[in-house]
Amino acid sequence: MNIVLATRNRKKVEEMKRMFPGHKITFKTLDAFPGCPEVEEDGETFRANARKKALAVARYTGCPALADDSGLEVKALDMAPGVFSARYAGKNADDKKNVKKILREMRRVINRKERAARFVCCMVFALPDGKCRTFTGYVKGNIAEKPKGYNGFGYDPIFYPAGHERTFAEMEDFEKDALSHRGRAMKKLCTYLKSIL
Repeated sequence: MNIVLATRNRKKVEEMKRMFPGHKITFKTLDAFPGCPEVEEDGETFRANARKKALAVARYTGCPALADDSGLEVKALDMAPGVFSARYAGKNADDKKNVKKILREMRRVINRKERAARFVCCMVFALPDGKCRTFTGYVKGNIAEKPKGYNGFGYDPIFYPAGHERTFAEMEDFEKDALSHRGRAMKKLCTYLKSIL
């Protein structure tokens, strides 16, 4: 089965491909469809954004598509940045600017329990006929006081998964994949795909 990954985020593509070893699936990226229009992520939920992207790409390419919308929710920030995680520090923000903004806003929050956060990943698998399946994964943890580690991307350098003393960015890929929100959503997706292949 060919599946188009509805993203141009290379780190996300690498992570998704890594989690599907040995399956009868060939992943294509949007690079194979240069005319595919960008989909504006204007939904109020991760699911709404992922669904919109997956359906648009499936209809454009005529292939099954997989879209993911994910982000960080921080309790002390009223669950922000949420769906605005990728552009929290502004429209053209990068990972470093987003991390810097979170840390600036959290500087007075000292108690580790009050630094509680979770990563959310919502994946939508869509067919060109409009049928969709949704798979969601969560991982709870805490926000670090400063960035640590060099692996991963996004908020990985400031996120300690619950029960661990290393951030996602300090972990090897296989460790992060086993714990992460995306890894948990992918496991559900894998189970589903095995049932239909």
